Amino acid sequence: MIKPRSSRLAAAVSLVSALALTATACGDDGSGMAGAKGAEGSGTGKIVFWDENGGVRTAIWKEIIADFEKANPDIDVQYVGIASTEAQSKYDTAIQGGGLPDVGGVGAAMVAGITAQDALEPLDGRIADSSLKGKLNEAMIENVRSAAGRDEVYTVPISATNGVLYYRTDLFEKAGLDEPDTWDEFYAAAAKLTDKRKNQFGYTIRGGPGSIAQALDAMYGQSGIQSFWDESGTKTTVNDPKNVKALEKYVGLYKKATPEADLNNDFTKMVAQFDSGSIAMLNHNLGSYQDHVSSLGVSKFRGIPQPELADGTRVMVSNPVSGLGLLKSSENKAAAWKFIEFAASHASNSKFSESAGLIPANKEAAKDPWLDKAETTKLGADALFSGDTRIVQLPYYLPDWNTLSKADSEAGFQKVLLGKTSAKEFLDTFAESLDEAQAEWKEQQG
Repeated sequence: MIKPRSSRLAAAVSLVSALALTATACGDDGSGMAGAKGAEGSGTGKIVFWDENGGVRTAIWKEIIADFEKANPDIDVQYVGIASTEAQSKYDTAIQGGGLPDVGGVGAAMVAGITAQDALEPLDGRIADSSLKGKLNEAMIENVRSAAGRDEVYTVPISATNGVLYYRTDLFEKAGLDEPDTWDEFYAAAAKLTDKRKNQFGYTIRGGPGSIAQALDAMYGQSGIQSFWDESGTKTTVNDPKNVKALEKYVGLYKKATPEADLNNDFTKMVAQFDSGSIAMLNHNLGSYQDHVSSLGVSKFRGIPQPELADGTRVMVSNPVSGLGLLKSSENKAAAWKFIEFAASHASNSKFSESAGLIPANKEAAKDPWLDKAETTKLGADALFSGDTRIVQLPYYLPDWNTLSKADSEAGFQKVLLGKTSAKEFLDTFAESLDEAQAEWKEQQG
């Protein structure tokens, strides 16, 4: 179960503050440390780019870099690929000791920590004065703005991996079921497509690592609550009676319409079960789309946005948006910004997003023909760009958010699945820790 967070949160905030002060004290020599003022530079010469998802996205980034260098022969971009699991620590080490890049890939979950150490340049003015003005998806802009915990944008959004409800079209057709557009249809399908004697289940619930994000998506999607905090901004809505009721219904699927082994399942096992045909529905993001295509082709499954409420309202929790940040210590910000602007342009963003199977941030790229062939991505983009989907912004800016929403709560969620803890008790405890973390954060902001 979640434990009170005050001591660990205070320590985390103090550490970030100390790192920022240390970097400011010794970083004015342009050595690439946080706090160094950097310079606009000549707009030519060498810049260093860190890809925070190196290996997975290396090939497409090198292609975009080649395009950029062809268009800007007086700028040389040095690519550095970093594994996603090591990106945060890589930034933290460089912030303390020097060696930060000019441009860095920064996921929404990392923005607040890096910004708190005075390492990222605010970008609102640059965006407004560039060819990107009015071209970036507003929901993604709001996501990265919210993630920083400040009323400024510190990364230019590149792509998003919104939550998806995958379902086996072959199994639905065999059972005479229509696509599960609403939550009522989702629950009805989960029950009808379950036959325990044949080891066939309507749904797979995520009970292992990563369970909380999926549970929150299901809760807010069903409750229709559209903000993570109340009007005062001090109390979370996570334990609102509507969310409690929604979680009770969601966990009620466990062992009735899901395998018992779901208690410890992560997304890898869930994807394998879905692709094998023993599971009819799966919640994950666009990241597993290509896995399904490789295993099933495109005729046996479909990926659609989260179900709607009966009145047509669709509510989803935010998924971290990947973006590019301009490091404040860069001595060549003019050239670095040229690269960011180029990478987020129509052509480059379309090329990147098509390769990765992600929703492009550039509005023009989101209209390109390739999305018609990538139906799941297109549906996600349509939902995000339509303005009809309500996005609940998760508090990525809280220093302890990752711990609160993972290590401290996943075991508690398993107890709810097992019936050892009620949904209300779990959410009340989660809410207490969140409110405490929010109060600590607000106090630090002055």
